[in-house]
Amino acid sequence: MDEDNEAQLVVELRVDEGVRYTPYRDTKGFLTVGAGHNLDASPLPDGWTYPLTDDLVNVLLESDLQNVFDDLDNALPWWRGMDDVRQRVICNMCFNLGLTKLLGFRNTLTAMRQGRYADAATGMLASAWASQVGARAARLANMMKNGV
Repeated sequence: MDEDNEAQLVVELRVDEGVRYTPYRDTKGFLTVGAGHNLDASPLPDGWTYPLTDDLVNVLLESDLQNVFDDLDNALPWWRGMDDVRQRVICNMCFNLGLTKLLGFRNTLTAMRQGRYADAATGMLASAWASQVGARAARLANMMKNGV
């Protein structure tokens, strides 16, 4: 993912996840901070204190995104061949769902890989995930379908 596209992804994730400078329990009960950073899975580095600054939120987000990129590279290496918009969609989904749950979207991922983006969007919207995240899923499905 190029630098400009990654910067746009960061903007989108900060909106989709929201930004919190002190810990809170997310809808699944996980202790979370920043832009969706799961503290149960990855505690803050030693010496960090609350409230976090925007710079520290960005450090966490960049680290979390590197993990997403690595996961996608290992499991779905074809994702890098998609255009910028669709790369952001699959990264956003992986960030939100985690790789294991994303891989459960077998037909949707097959449609993405084959360039059948309308079918992929339909699959995204037909999922339990879409009912949980609502407007986020609708926006991401539209991006997948139309490439904008």
